[in-house]
Amino acid sequence: MKLAFSTLGVPGLPLPDVLRLASAHGYHGVELRAHPEEPVHPGLGPGERADVAAEFKAAGVEPLGVAGYTRIAAPGDDGPVIEEVRTLVDLAHDIGAPYVRIFPGADPEQTSEATDAIAARRLGTAAEYAADLGVRVLLETHDSHRAAADAMRVLGLVGHRNVGALWDVMHTWLAGEQPADSYAALAPHLGYVQVKDIAGADDTTPLPLGAGVLPLAECVEVLSRHGWDGWLCWEYEKRWYEDAAPLEGLLDGGREHLSRLLNESA
Repeated sequence: MKLAFSTLGVPGLPLPDVLRLASAHGYHGVELRAHPEEPVHPGLGPGERADVAAEFKAAGVEPLGVAGYTRIAAPGDDGPVIEEVRTLVDLAHDIGAPYVRIFPGADPEQTSEATDAIAARRLGTAAEYAADLGVRVLLETHDSHRAAADAMRVLGLVGHRNVGALWDVMHTWLAGEQPADSYAALAPHLGYVQVKDIAGADDTTPLPLGAGVLPLAECVEVLSRHGWDGWLCWEYEKRWYEDAAPLEGLLDGGREHLSRLLNESA
């Protein structure tokens, strides 16, 4: 498995500095938070996108994905939601990233059947566009569809190879799902895995990997047991927790912890 970290952990840091961190601390890739307050976002012009791709290539680091904030099951018209996904797909394609991350974001006042149908309809349309550009759109286990079983209700309706799942291990754990069950549900569609650690369900302040309660060893073990060889991406949520320790000082320890889990599970 290859290791990456998300720029959510280094909010606003210029891309050259992000790539230096990845290279210096042994990470193979970077997940880019695609928000206007970050250096890489959908508002970049063609020249700027080409520069981003060139910087990654020169650093020998891979752009893992574009982490967008589209809520695919949100109330409202389909058009603006689908267009937002397309802008993320365009960005991913232009910088050489294989994945786009989106959220479910369903209205809790609607039935799951209704919101699943909305999400699947929009994803099906976006998938055709993504396929033409060689990008996969990944639905993260998050918010209204926190468990893998929830996400699979949508993905099963879509049934397109350019739509998949992003397994956020915190959210499936908060949903009460066991890692083996999460993997079994997501395996046919799994794009990559976001790892992190927290103190508990009532305190999700980010911690160094291995310092909290999340079942990271079990997650890595089940992935290894099934021969999965994709990406583990550390999503350290520094942007939302300003008092959390800086990610820069934790990167070596995080890589060592994941490497140890991988060795133990081999």
